[in-house]
Amino acid sequence: MTSFSFYRKLASFLLLIVGSHSVMAQTPPPAPDTDEPELVEFDTSKTRSIAVPALVAPAPADTPAGNSAALGRQIAEVISSDLRASGVFETQGPNGLRAIALPEVTAPQFDYWKGRTVEQLVQGFVRVGGDGNLTVGCYLYDVGFGNETTRLGFNVPPREWRRAAHKCADAIYAKLTGELPFFDSRIAYIAETGPKGKRVKRLAIMDSDGANHRFITNGQSTALTPRFSPNYKSILYLSYVDGNPRIYVYDIDAGRQRLITQSRNPTFAPRWSPDGQTILYSMAVAGNTDIYKISANGNGTPVKLTTSPSIDVGGSFSPDGRQIVFESDRSGSQQIYVMNADGSNQRRISFGSGRYATPEWSPRADLIAYTRIAGDFRVGTMRPDGSGERLLTDSWQDEAPTWAPNGRVIQFFRTAKGSGKTSIWQVDLTGSNERQLPTPVDGSDPAWGPVLP
Repeated sequence: MTSFSFYRKLASFLLLIVGSHSVMAQTPPPAPDTDEPELVEFDTSKTRSIAVPALVAPAPADTPAGNSAALGRQIAEVISSDLRASGVFETQGPNGLRAIALPEVTAPQFDYWKGRTVEQLVQGFVRVGGDGNLTVGCYLYDVGFGNETTRLGFNVPPREWRRAAHKCADAIYAKLTGELPFFDSRIAYIAETGPKGKRVKRLAIMDSDGANHRFITNGQSTALTPRFSPNYKSILYLSYVDGNPRIYVYDIDAGRQRLITQSRNPTFAPRWSPDGQTILYSMAVAGNTDIYKISANGNGTPVKLTTSPSIDVGGSFSPDGRQIVFESDRSGSQQIYVMNADGSNQRRISFGSGRYATPEWSPRADLIAYTRIAGDFRVGTMRPDGSGERLLTDSWQDEAPTWAPNGRVIQFFRTAKGSGKTSIWQVDLTGSNERQLPTPVDGSDPAWGPVLP
């Protein structure tokens, strides 16, 4: 995985290319105060109009990823698609918009854009350097005020042009909403094929918009419940080999996996700690299911965290690693509980109708997502103390929520009634912006990783 080179001192370089405006290095805003409940009411009902014409290629040149002029249009398409998919923006372009000239990159024709009734404007350029890498410049303008609000640039290998587009969209989203970014991230999920009663389940990964899809396992053994490591270098997942459950960590760059733990007892729901040093999982022994944790290197003795005569299934750590949210039927039905990371102070937080499962702590620490089972399966959120419960979806079977890195969008999988076909969907915290992600085959058990470095 190639890291970006962020041009924090772009002034002299950009001045040579596009003009004499000052350079502003984009820094995402800090996370909002999570103690304010109204922050949960993130309003996406008032969309903002934004135009994204194709990026200019000052000296079109061929690259392994295509001609830089074509890449300028493709980058604009990804930026426009990202912003539109967030539910916060109505985007125009690049299709249907006129091509802009290089001088316009830093001197937009604001009267023209006002005539198209847009509030914001994204313009930029893509240039091939002597080393073959792409330099992508990205500018955000407020059309009404007629001024520049953000300028940033990236230097990337041609094969990573999509990342430059995602980073640009992230900066725009952060600037205009005050929220943290999430577009330049990846998703692990279980790719499903075959008939309803005999599904082949493979581990797969893709970008947050479904691009750059790749199968990781071959399907000879069933793979379940993947999770990216905090540093993105590996994926934790459960696999059944010869009928026995094993927890593996797959090294993405090396293409190898290593065994963490195996047992003849049913084992499931492995999860990383926020620092990547510990793995949480559940195991059933003699009819009783408890939650355990073990070192992520697979060494040492597992530590049992629950001892209740019930079915306790681990959910996830809080972002600071001090607490764990989990599900348990110790009260007589499946409910959500929270405990300290050492297993102490176990307490129930869900008290609504129906059963609750698959709890997942938000990266912002302000909410817990879950599956509520009351006839249908629906995805919802509540605060860590159990208050503010809210259902976000309304379909036959939606389950297994996973959070976007900024804690403002939730991904889940949906099972179609009758056919058993599965697909990956996402919804924002208002419940009003629901959409399906493209996958080459059926998909389940999504896991959203952090923003890429």
